[in-house]
Order: sequence, then structure tokens, then C-alpha cells
Amino acid sequence: MKNKITGRSAFLALLKDEGITHLFGNPGTTELPIMHALKDHPDLTYVMAMQESLVVAIADGYSRASGRLVACNVHVAPGLGNAMGSLYNAQFTGTPMILTAGQQEQGHGLMEPVLYGPLVRMAEPLVKWAVEVTRLEDLPRIVRRAAKVATTPPTGPVFISLPGDILNSEAGIDLGRSTRIDARTKPSDEALKAFAVRLLKAERPVIVTMDEVVKSDALKEAAELAELLGAAAYQSSTPYGAHFLSESRSFVGTLARVQKVARDTLAPHDLLIALGGDPLRMSVYSEVDALPDGLGVVQIGLADWEIAKNYGAEIALKADVKETLRALIPVLKEMGGAALAERAKQRLAELAPKNWIARRAALVEQIGKSAGRTPIDPDFLVLQMVEAMPGNAILVDEGLTSSRQITNLRPHRDRYGYHGLASGGIGWGLPASVGVSLANPDRPVVCFSGDGSAMYSIQSLWTAAHHKLPLNVVIANNGGYRIIKQRLLAFHGDDNYVGMDFADPPVDFVGIAKSLGCEAIKVSDPRELKATLASTFNRPGTKVIEVMVDGKV
Repeated sequence: MKNKITGRSAFLALLKDEGITHLFGNPGTTELPIMHALKDHPDLTYVMAMQESLVVAIADGYSRASGRLVACNVHVAPGLGNAMGSLYNAQFTGTPMILTAGQQEQGHGLMEPVLYGPLVRMAEPLVKWAVEVTRLEDLPRIVRRAAKVATTPPTGPVFISLPGDILNSEAGIDLGRSTRIDARTKPSDEALKAFAVRLLKAERPVIVTMDEVVKSDALKEAAELAELLGAAAYQSSTPYGAHFLSESRSFVGTLARVQKVARDTLAPHDLLIALGGDPLRMSVYSEVDALPDGLGVVQIGLADWEIAKNYGAEIALKADVKETLRALIPVLKEMGGAALAERAKQRLAELAPKNWIARRAALVEQIGKSAGRTPIDPDFLVLQMVEAMPGNAILVDEGLTSSRQITNLRPHRDRYGYHGLASGGIGWGLPASVGVSLANPDRPVVCFSGDGSAMYSIQSLWTAAHHKLPLNVVIANNGGYRIIKQRLLAFHGDDNYVGMDFADPPVDFVGIAKSLGCEAIKVSDPRELKATLASTFNRPGTKVIEVMVDGKV
């Protein structure tokens, strides 16, 4: 005899057994069975956000800051529709997520009542797997499979539709057991040797790193490889995480997301070593190709769709980045010997005047010249913010034009210390920082956001204030969508900025933040900036600092 259990309670028990500690959601009528069951699962923290896009973005931030599986629940078809932009972000970053939505009871759904929609078909384009539960007895198998699929590389979100009759019914069912697939594979000895031979043959190798370096916890190994070869190392053109240790002697910076600039940067090299996914993901179309003619490519990663997606690779290894580098480095040392060590020493000496450390020093001196400017220079704001942040702080970045120098000023020192906008879908930063803070209660979190981005998801401040999170939100207010103005002028020669200003009336971020339960302050004087930031960052609770910055194009 199996113990009888309701679908709603079984669902929560299954989530907990899969390692879920927080359920992110926005409840509606079809989710009431889950809300009803929560009283029997007090060890599961429910985190409410005021719109479904925020629910998914908060969960996304939590996972990116912890590497853990997350679960979130939204309300029927309109709620899933609201969540789609954030789900697109989660798909882009490969976030292991179980997204569920309440669905009308199966017989009632056949009648297509208000709020009904084909949830599985709606979700399918943005998830690894989508399914609707049609029998309570199948619920454990579906949840177990969803967790396995979401967490198996290449990781990503999955979707489950939960009809009300499934949640409310009761049966004796076996809850099964959790499964995780260990994908920390490494190549064969023969493949490693061939890879090492190709690396040693290169005269001017360059390394480009992507998010798999973070996911596999390979920051140390990537830096060791770069210094062993004496190779210049860059973050990819979409640097949305801490993809390389900035203070390594090999690190030069971030590849530009502009084809000609990236091409010119890579042109002096004869081999591109790609660690992870797409090393040259661009944004706006150009007739110029980002990869220089004749530049060979070798690549390591588990996301096989990304490997050689746009540029063929001489050698492509489907393997875990960390495990591969741990096996490769000793082979390189043995094969390269004293000659490799001497060559690396010379290469590193050549890199010294232009590596990240040297470039940062020059940049700080340059930015210092704008210290007294009013409105405040965005680069000066970023420098003051970086210098005021506590050493163990986590930075969440969606400053867009105002944050152009962030990765050039703040060093990456751990895999979870920096999180940036990945897909380009704005409004992610504020809610993501709420999730980041929930996942790291012992570390202060600083969210840097543009004013346009902030207005996509400003109500997420309420969730942060409600949970009394140690979250600091710095909003660079330039009075509009500056990035769109820049592109209109650059691409079309047009400075008639229609629908790109917040001037009539201006947005009062201090007033909004206070209405949502946050401490808030506005800074217009550059002389007050550093002291205000330092004082704010070292106080408890959720705070918003609105900084009036120069919006000139």
C-alpha cells in the first residue's frame, strides 16, 4: 500500500527532494492549490514578485549566483506570456530552471474558458522540454525528469503545465528518486595529445573564454593555461559573467561586440583557443566578419550546439572545460618543457604594458580628469561605485551605456562575483539582483542599472524590501534610452530622438523606491558621490541611489 497524497503536496515534496529551497511565484486562481499546500511545507520559502517576468528573472538571478536548480510558478496563459522575456534570458544563459504554470482543469480546459491557452506550445520554443501532467500518477516521473533535464549540460529551463484537477486529486503514488547526470567528462588521451600539439605549434595563440568557464568552475585552470602558453586572454564579446580572472598577467580585456574591432584585435594571432560557447557573438549586422582570415580555431565545451556554430574548428572537444584543462596542462608542460616556459616568459613580458592591470591604471587616471563634471560623468560614477563596494560584494550589471567601463575597472576574482545582462532583453538586472541576494545572504549585492532598464522591472524593489535584503541599487539616470539614441545617430545619421526621453515628466526614482519600501537618495553633485555610495553600501537593508549622469550622445 502506498501512502495517499494530494497532487499539490506531492508537487512541493518532489521539488524539495530535488534541492529546491525557494519557490518563486505570483499566485493566481489556478495556483491556489499550491498556495494551499504551502502551509504543510514550512521549510519551503515562497518568494512573491509583482509580475511574472520578475518571478522568472529573480529565479534566474538566484541560479546564476549559486549554480543551483530553481523553481518558479506563474499564472496560466497570460502569466506565461508575461514571463516569456525573462524565460528567453534564462534560455540564453542555460539556467537550470523548472518553470510551472497552473492550468485549467482538463475537462474545463477543453471548453477554452477565460485565461486558457496551450501552455506547452507557448513554452516549447524557449525550453529544453515542455509537458502537461495528465495523470497524478505521472507527476513524480515528470518532475524527476524535468530536474534531470534542466541540470544536465547543456543546462536550461524546462516547463510543466499543472492542471487544477491533477493538483487537487489524491492517490497512492511512489515519489521516486532524484537523478543527476555527472557530465564532467574529459577527452581521450589521444585527443588531448593532438590538442596539445596544436597549441604548441601556435606562435601567437589567443584565448577567448565564455560562460562554461563559470559553470565548470574553471577560472583558475583557464588562467593557468593562459600563463603556461603566454597567450593573451580575452572574455568573449558577450561577457555576462566572471569569465576570466582579471588580474592574471595574461588577461587583456573583453572583445568588442563590433565585428571590425574584434577582427582587428584578433588579427595578430594565429590560433584562437575557445573555452566554452560562441566566442564571437555579435549584435548589429556588419559586412565585416569578426574572425580574421586564416585564424585557426580549437574549442572545448559541453554545449555542442555552440561549438563551431559559426566558424569551423580544427579540433573540437565535447568535454567539461575544467576537467579537460586539468588533464591538458600537465601534457603541455611535459611536451613543451623548458622551451615552452621560455617562450611563455617572453610573451607575458610583451603583454605586461597592455594587460588588464596596466590598462586599468591608465583608465583610472583618464577618468579622474572628469571628477568635477556636472552632470556626473557615467565613467566617473562607475569608478566611484567600484571603489566604494565592499571587497566581498557581488555586482549585477545592467547599466548598458553607463557601464561600458565596469569590466575594465572591477576585477573578476570568483565565479559568482559578477553577473551581467546576457541576452540583451532589458529589465533583467533589478529582479535578478533580488535573486542573487537571496542566494548569497552573507554577501552585499550592488545592482547597477540604467534608468530605462530599471523602469521595466522597478516593482521588484518591493520583493527586496519585503525580504529585507542587503541590496544596493544604483540607478544611472540619464533621462532616456541613450543606447538607442547612440545607434540612431551612428547608423542613420539622425538625431531626432522620438520616444527616447523621460523628460516630460521626469521619472522620480527616489519617490518610486520609497513607495516600495526602500531607503532612497538622489545624488547630483560629483563631490558627494563616493562618500554617499560608501556609506550606503555599508548599511543594512535595501537602498536605492539615483545618480544624475550626463546623457549627451
